[in-house]
Amino acid sequence: MGNRFICMSRKDTKENNNNNGSRSKRMNNRSQRKLLADDEFLHRQALSMALHQHQLSQRFDGSMSRRIGSTSSRRHNLSDPLSNAKQVPEFLENLKTKKFVLLHGEGFGAWCWYKTISLLEETGLVPTAFDLTASGIDLTDTNAVATLAEYSKPLIDYLEKLPEDEQVILVGHSSGGACVSYAMEHFPKKISKVVFLCATMVSDGQRPFDVFAEELGSAELFMQESKFLIHGNGKDQPPTGFMFEKEQMKGLYFNQSPTKDVALAMVSMRPIPLGPIMEKLSLSPENYGTGRRFFIQTLDDHALSPDVQEKLVRENPPEGVFKIKGSDHCPFFSKPQSLHKILVEIAQIP
Repeated sequence: MGNRFICMSRKDTKENNNNNGSRSKRMNNRSQRKLLADDEFLHRQALSMALHQHQLSQRFDGSMSRRIGSTSSRRHNLSDPLSNAKQVPEFLENLKTKKFVLLHGEGFGAWCWYKTISLLEETGLVPTAFDLTASGIDLTDTNAVATLAEYSKPLIDYLEKLPEDEQVILVGHSSGGACVSYAMEHFPKKISKVVFLCATMVSDGQRPFDVFAEELGSAELFMQESKFLIHGNGKDQPPTGFMFEKEQMKGLYFNQSPTKDVALAMVSMRPIPLGPIMEKLSLSPENYGTGRRFFIQTLDDHALSPDVQEKLVRENPPEGVFKIKGSDHCPFFSKPQSLHKILVEIAQIP
């Protein structure tokens, strides 16, 4: 950038002073064109990622068409994933479960895990990320998704086809916590551990929305008065979804995230089906209650405050609690290395 400026200055000295005005206009035009080019680049970056997901999805049958990530364990000569110090040869050999399934939160898609997927693969683990129904590049109409079962169908299809002798570690972000809770209830034997990442870790009979009530108000009030609601079946019918405005999303979700990741999110986020997060979960002691749960707290979170996260942990105690300092609601953007280290640590817990 500096060399380009010097070259321009030398050229300018040869021009007449009468051309200063036209030269300023040209420079302004260049700046405007650069801004437009930057915006176009961000849009193309998001589209490229979506196309990449689609190309990867063609490797699998229909039930697997919404997943991205590695499908085979790749062995690397790597150092200790937690310290980058001395190599630990027995690290992978001692792991019973190497497969991670990453579930995004409201409005996101599988695209949000791109950093986490890369870090886990480099460690030798096997991550997979899904687009939940009507999310990411899944073309289902948001307004047609009324239940948690419909919303979670890509995950359910995956677990149904998982061999009986295999298990996975589920990671649910934000409202994705409801999806992993639903999976725990219906497929307890196929799930080794569940990680709630600043997520809706509800108790039996609770709604995922209830977790956000402190920020958004009661469900009843939100349904009546929120300006973010979408009435897909007409104004005279109950709302079918909602979506925050961009500035609202930035403040709630991305207050610590890098600018480029926020820009990617702004062109990739989609409306949120309302039915699944308003549904009360039925969770039994025999299934959900026997699962191994871990919770990761994000300590600079504006969408789900640290106090609310502490309350979730206190009311529904997990096996272990981890904390990420300086992280907003999206630690896969704001603190990807910290999140990766915690996930590897959880994988190693006997």
